Amino acid sequence: MQPRLQTSRDTWLRPIAAVGALTLLLAVPSALAQQPASDDAAQQAFNNSCRTCHSVKEGDNRLGPNLNKIVGRKAGALPNYNYSPSMKDAGFVWDQDKLTRFMVKPDEIVSGNKMQPYGGISADDAAKVVAYLQAAASQ
Repeated sequence: MQPRLQTSRDTWLRPIAAVGALTLLLAVPSALAQQPASDDAAQQAFNNSCRTCHSVKEGDNRLGPNLNKIVGRKAGALPNYNYSPSMKDAGFVWDQDKLTRFMVKPDEIVSGNKMQPYGGISADDAAKVVAYLQAAASQ
């Protein structure tokens, strides 16, 4: 096979191909970020943000109530835990959305909660924690 002579068209396309490859490389991390959190990443998010005050073991109340089977539980209703009056009177059941929003900005969901000085975590970390709590509840 004879080598082909380089044309001005080839020279013009080379930068476009490089930009296309770079775009593909830059898109891969964002696509990976949309994957569900691994079990390890979810547990790490819980450990970093919640474990100091909370447990996932039933009956293991600490500074905060245990979070065993929290999704589906009425807010402020776990027996044998002294909730703030505002949490007792919150009047809702924890679902994924409410729990995620509470972890991001607790005072916007239940003003007067007892989680000070906790100021919230990122929505990404909160989603990982919810995934961890749901996985722990099914074990």
